Amino acid sequence: MYRAEEPHTINRGVGRHKDGGAVTVLAQDDVGGLEVRRKSDGEWILVIPTPDAFIINVGDIIQDRIGVSYSKIKNQEIIEAAMGEVDPAFIQEPEHRPRLAIIEADGIPLIDLTAISSSGSADRERIEKLVREVGGACSEWGFFQVVNHGVPAETRGKLELAARRFFAQDLEEKRKVRRSMECTLGYFDTELTKNVRDWKEVFDVAVSEPTLVPVSSDPEDDRVAEWFNRWPEYPPELREACEEYGREVEKLAFKLMELIALSLGLPAERFNSCFKHHQTSLLRLNHYPPCPSPHLALGVGRHKDGGAVTVLAQDDVGGLEVRRKSDGEWILVKPTPDAFIINVGDIIQVWSNDKYESVEHRVMVNSERDRFSIPFFLNPAHYTVVKPVDELINEKNRPKFKPYGWGKFMTHRRNSNFKKQNDENIQTYHFRVEDFHPRTRAQAQADGSIPLIDLSPVSSTDYSISDRPDPRAIEGLVREIGSACSEWGFFQVKNHGVPSERRRKLESAARKLFALPLEEKRKVIRNEESLFGYFDGECGDRS
Repeated sequence: MYRAEEPHTINRGVGRHKDGGAVTVLAQDDVGGLEVRRKSDGEWILVIPTPDAFIINVGDIIQDRIGVSYSKIKNQEIIEAAMGEVDPAFIQEPEHRPRLAIIEADGIPLIDLTAISSSGSADRERIEKLVREVGGACSEWGFFQVVNHGVPAETRGKLELAARRFFAQDLEEKRKVRRSMECTLGYFDTELTKNVRDWKEVFDVAVSEPTLVPVSSDPEDDRVAEWFNRWPEYPPELREACEEYGREVEKLAFKLMELIALSLGLPAERFNSCFKHHQTSLLRLNHYPPCPSPHLALGVGRHKDGGAVTVLAQDDVGGLEVRRKSDGEWILVKPTPDAFIINVGDIIQVWSNDKYESVEHRVMVNSERDRFSIPFFLNPAHYTVVKPVDELINEKNRPKFKPYGWGKFMTHRRNSNFKKQNDENIQTYHFRVEDFHPRTRAQAQADGSIPLIDLSPVSSTDYSISDRPDPRAIEGLVREIGSACSEWGFFQVKNHGVPSERRRKLESAARKLFALPLEEKRKVIRNEESLFGYFDGECGDRS
């Protein structure tokens, strides 16, 4: 039973998972809610309830036995070959591993910020042109590069050199300033993205000190903690270099926010108040060591940035890939000397009510060279309520997101960096208004729905399939099922031979059971000796 939730909770009926058995036969009511990740593009597709149909999905056992697509049997040899070089914790699922054929991006916009970074006042035409360029880049890519940005090359160079000196130390020295669950500032080398360990080590610095953050993600917990930076003894110039660089890049981030506001038709200073006091912005030093198996691991797995804007400095090694919105392809962002890479975060997507989209990106590693990068994450104060901006909302553009608290959101996501979770981490799409969910029923139909297969040829009698009198009908049915298993791994069946009255009787009995008081249901609660019976605290792969 899936209970109705309050509007702004972050619960889900069942998190993303695969079934471990052979085949699952599911009966669902007319409410629906089951989503399937489409193999062709990774999109989540809502399975529209079909009256009296069953939903069938292929489990891990069938995949292993048949060896279809990326079966576990085929991949086991690759994984075992890499075990001696790469810990299995780093190995990505086959569908998320780097491609051997790299596509370099020619189209990611390169924007010249001379108009706002020079000492003199810029003319209106140049500013308007710049606003249009930024708006177009945010809309079409969600990513762009900037040059002539006003951040002194010397300031950036000093921090890059200090970062290299810090990461060159022994692990024991770096771990003296290791971050913790209570304060995620300092050094860390076991970070997870999408439950897979990243091939990197990092050093995090708060821009505003102390930084105020919620103690927990519990909505009822009002406690706030103070975070203070942890500085190593070596190199002694690291603190000054971080603080100087942070001040310069913060100025650039605020200018970019003003350009984004103008591109949305808002006053330039519209978002300033969210960052004026107690911002939770973060500066991160990344080091990606050479990886012996770069075809299996990632420096950072696929993700979207949860904050407002990210300003990234990367070295000449490169490795950043962006998922192109037009076709879903992973595109390598070629390093541009002295440029910063800018990407729109989830908060901008919500504030703009989906006009600008936060885009997935990841980092590849290589087997020969170290890679260094420095992202600056512009984040608002923890008490900021993130919701579509009022000025952009009208009858034709209704809110597509429910409000959520940034601090609780940030804290919830932070916890997944430390340990593997049994469920998908919180994302902004969990706050989408249902009518505007990108995977609504209408879109599922338009994009191509789950196959619906008529089992009449095999359900009219109790004989085995091999006894059927019409082999052509059976052959056609076999082809349909084979295609559905290969292309989707899911399909629906009708005229399946299961009497409707038996299904209705069980559905009615189930509703009566779940309507009982909790105390009554827990009289038949399952335990460690037997997993049969009632349960309401499930976690693991199905939490």
